[in-house]
Order: sequence, then structure tokens, then C-alpha cells
Amino acid sequence: TCSFNRVKCYRMRLGSSTDKKDTGRLHVDFAQARDDLYEWECRQRLYAREERHRRRMEEDRFRPPSPPLIVHYSDHECSQLGDKIKDEAAFAEAVRVLLTWVERGEVNRRNANNFYSMIQSSNSHIRQLMSQKATHEKEMEEAKDKFKSALSGILAQFEQIVSVFHAASKQKAWDHFSKAQRKNLDVWRKQAEEIRNMQNEELMGIRREEEMEMSDDDMEDTHNPDESGPVSQAETLKEENDSLRCQLDAYRNEVELLKQEQGKNQEHTPPQHSEEDTCRQQQLTFLQQALQGMQKEGLQSLKTLTTHTPQVSNTHNTCTLYSFKVSLSPSSGIISTFLHVHPFGASIEYICSYLQRLNTKVDALLGRLPCTFRQELTGVGASLEKRWKFCGFEGIMTT
Repeated sequence: TCSFNRVKCYRMRLGSSTDKKDTGRLHVDFAQARDDLYEWECRQRLYAREERHRRRMEEDRFRPPSPPLIVHYSDHECSQLGDKIKDEAAFAEAVRVLLTWVERGEVNRRNANNFYSMIQSSNSHIRQLMSQKATHEKEMEEAKDKFKSALSGILAQFEQIVSVFHAASKQKAWDHFSKAQRKNLDVWRKQAEEIRNMQNEELMGIRREEEMEMSDDDMEDTHNPDESGPVSQAETLKEENDSLRCQLDAYRNEVELLKQEQGKNQEHTPPQHSEEDTCRQQQLTFLQQALQGMQKEGLQSLKTLTTHTPQVSNTHNTCTLYSFKVSLSPSSGIISTFLHVHPFGASIEYICSYLQRLNTKVDALLGRLPCTFRQELTGVGASLEKRWKFCGFEGIMTT
């Protein structure tokens, strides 16, 4: 046994004897004996070396590998690379070598045919990639169908389990269970219903995503201008231009008739009716300005026809447009003609549906022309409806 005296030394004793010959003191002078300190320092340096080695190995393990060296171009390497490009397993590495050779400037007049052959082989690999993509898409669709069928089966089993709980909750069976059993059955039923609802929502979400994807595909197929072709676009623009031309002719006749009526009224009207003449002149000006709007609409349609489909413009008749020395917004002419053929007025929704390519702010446009258009309110309560009526010819006396 040994006991330590903090002040002087170690006290030692052999066995359990307390005789003087079996006891003694062991004194260590650390100023003279440094073997243990040297051993401790060596052990600390060993730990530090092991730590540095471990850290270096960790860094080497996470460091990305260095790219392999690219061989220089030669006829032999070129022939081998051509075979590798045709091999699907070695295609990625072979293309990287080919790219490096081209970037290095290895292409010259002598080996241009060799590089052309390798590039051609690389291009032929596209068909394989597309076939692989189609195969993977098919596998993905099959996996989706399999998952949906499995999920539907699981959901059906959940429905059966919930039906069992509902059947057990009826009075003819419920009265035979104890209170603890009823409590457990109630808890189990709620858990089963929650899980059933979660599975049902997941299945419905998958179906909604599929429906959205199908609707997006249908919209792309419907609104793709490349598939419709320039001929169909030209036909559509031609029909629109013909419609505008017919409206322009009808409106031109109305303006001419109005001029004739105004001339007759001026011959038979005494000089004191200057205010009525001024009002009629303003209405005539508004109508002429609306007519110019019709002309601008036709010009825009013809410009679109000649710009987007020049290759089919020779197969259609050129639309003749009339010119008038008046100007206003291009929307008022169509609105005037539309309301003229609807003498009992039309709702703003009806006007907007007719003006598909015009600005939606029809109210502001009609409100700026109070002498030509008038707003009327019809209906009561929830059936209250705003109607715009053409009043350009009102107040003009005819003979």
C-alpha cells in the first residue's frame, strides 16, 4: 500500500505490517528526473500526428477526384475514339475527349473527315437518348398507374374497416360491449376514419394533377400557332377584314344619308335654328370620326395579314378600303354599327363579347361620347342592368 504526502514524499508499507522495517518513504525530485515529462510530451506529439493524419485523410476523401488526363490526338486514338462514341457505355467519356480535341484546335484539313465522322456518330446517339427517355417515361407512367391501383385497393380496404366500425356502433351490437371496449372501438374508428380521409385526399390530389396536365396539353395543342399553319391564320384575318369592310360600307351609307338629310333640313329651316344646326353638326362630326375608326380597324387587320403570312397573300383577294378625312378612336365605329342594329339597346357584357380585340374599358369609351351613346338602367334590385343605346340620329329632323 502507498499513501501520498503532499508536502514531502510517498509513504510506502509492505503488506499490513506496521513494523519500521516494513515501512519507508519514497521521495521523487522532479527537477532532476524528467523521464515522465519527456514520455508525456512524446505521447502528446503522437496524438497530434495522428490527428493531422486523420484530418488529411478526411480532406482527401471529400476532395473531388481529379479528371483523367486527355490523350493527345493521333490517328490511332481517333479510330479508337470513334468506336467508343458508338458504344453506349463509353459514350460520355468519348464525347469529353472529342470536345477537348476540338477546343484544343486539333481539327485541320487533313483530319477534318475523321472529326466529321465522330461528330456524326455523336449526333446519331440522340435517337438512342430519345428512345431511352421514352422508355423511362413509359416506366414512370406504369409506376404511377401501379401506385394508383395499389392506393385504390388500400383505400377500399380502409372503407371496409370503417364500415365494420360503423356496423359495430349500431345499438344491436353496441349494447353487448363493455364500457372499456366501447371506448377502444370509438378511438379505433376515429383513427381509421382519419387515415382513410388522408389516403382519399392523396388519391384525389394525384387525379387532379393528372387532369391539370391533360388540360395543359390540350391548351397547348389548341393554341399552338405553329400547328395551325399560316394558311389558317390568313383565312381568319381575311374573314375579319371582310367583316370590317362590310361594316364600313354600311356605316358609309349611313353617313351619306345623314349628310343628305342635313342638307335638306338646312334648305327648309329658318335662320333662328342655329343651335339645332350646331348640335346636328356635332353629331355628324362624331359619326364621321367613328367611321374613320372603322377604317383604322380594317387597316390594322390588313397589315397583320400582310406581315405574318406573306407567303399566302397572293392566294387571296386584296380587300379594298375606303379613306375618309376624319379621325377618332378605332373602337367607336364598331360600337356605333353594333348599337345601330340593336335599336332596343344592348348590355355592356354583350358589347364586350362582341369587341373581342378591343380594350375592356368600354364604359370609359362610351362615356366620352354623350351625344352619340346614352346609358340606360333597366330592372330592379338584383336584376338591375346597364344598357348603352345609340342616339346619334335622335334629334335630327327628316323630311
